[in-house]
Amino acid sequence: MGRRLAAAVHVQHPKTNEWLILQPGEEPDEELAAVITNPDAWEPDEDEEGEDAGEVSPDPETVPLSKPEPTQEPAPAPEAKPRSRTRKQADA
Repeated sequence: MGRRLAAAVHVQHPKTNEWLILQPGEEPDEELAAVITNPDAWEPDEDEEGEDAGEVSPDPETVPLSKPEPTQEPAPAPEAKPRSRTRKQADA
């Protein structure tokens, strides 16, 4: 059994140079599979994940609890002083 695609893939057939669109769930032959180099295009291998890959429930005693990082209060905005404009004295 070949590998299954997890996403739609556009590939050019290595012998005919014809552009093909392979849909998720398809199992392309070895020639086409060799052309698909993006690892994210493939579904994960069942051998690597084990039998209960979809039903992983961590043991609460072995899972480290992470403490939330303390948040800081925003600093108060400095009081804005009213700006005054001064006019240049005209030279007499």
